Amino acid sequence: MIVAAIGIIINGATAWLFASGRKGDLNIRGAFLHMVADAAVSAGVVVAGLVIFYTGWLWLDPLTSLVIVGVIVWGTWGLLRDSLAMSVDAVPTSIDPQAVRSYLSSCAGVTAVHDLHIWPLSTTENALTAHLVLPGGHPGDEFLLKAASELKQRFGIGHTTLQIEISAETACHLAPDHVV
Repeated sequence: MIVAAIGIIINGATAWLFASGRKGDLNIRGAFLHMVADAAVSAGVVVAGLVIFYTGWLWLDPLTSLVIVGVIVWGTWGLLRDSLAMSVDAVPTSIDPQAVRSYLSSCAGVTAVHDLHIWPLSTTENALTAHLVLPGGHPGDEFLLKAASELKQRFGIGHTTLQIEISAETACHLAPDHVV
């Protein structure tokens, strides 16, 4: 019980250090949840140990273990969901793909947007590729730099690749409008 009590203090303090960054980074959230779970396990051990010592209820030990497992599974389910979404290159939940499409469609000279893909590169960086139909031809580097800057500022997308196409008729075979 003494070792578990020390574990509560150490794991609680470590979790507190990770607490501020847990919302923006999947890795930090994983570390935070791990430390909180370790502190909870230690607390469960201390409480169960005290109750067993004073009452002799040995059945409390496996019950405490099951409760701790339930708390850990419940607390980490979101982490598992977000990790799985990232591993299959799903659009990050913080980005609205329709808002991105609307922005790109509103850029000067753009008549259509297709083959729009948005995915996470890491827990803190996102990427985008899209095909833009501009009948007037390639608008120049200034257009691309402005679009990339706006995508970063508005949506947190730091890695942008835009393909310029002259017309929908000569566009690539991916022209049907879709978002992946």
